[in-house]
Amino acid sequence: MSTTPPNRNRPDTPCVAVCSTTFDDICRGCGRTAMEVAHWVGMTEQEKEAVWERITREGYPKRQG
Repeated sequence: MSTTPPNRNRPDTPCVAVCSTTFDDICRGCGRTAMEVAHWVGMTEQEKEAVWERITREGYPKRQG
């Protein structure tokens, strides 16, 4: 688990309002799994940071514009 403090320059959530898990368990907009999306508000800062690190490494969130 990461010991890096949360990045305060990021939004509270990776959500970009392009929600789709139609073809697999990964949202095509933010890169989170359906379970991560569902449990986001109850996750610890460390858990959220781990998700942010993974999705950023994978090229998410995919913001329009």
